[in-house]
Amino acid sequence: MNAKELRSKSDQELRDELSALFKEQFNLRMQNAIGQGARSDQFSKVRKNIARVKTVMTQKRAESSSNGGE
Repeated sequence: MNAKELRSKSDQELRDELSALFKEQFNLRMQNAIGQGARSDQFSKVRKNIARVKTVMTQKRAESSSNGGE
């Protein structure tokens, strides 16, 4: 997932994506806690994807507020 793909999504799709990423992050933590040994690189990938989605959502919100003020 990259920022270009995320920018083409609607607000609802971004919220759904963010929710799915939080669930995945939770599942990885639970797997780690019970000793299933989730791949450690997945933690950072999910965390970075969450940051990407939040960044795009913030940029879209800023765009819409600056365009609405004209």
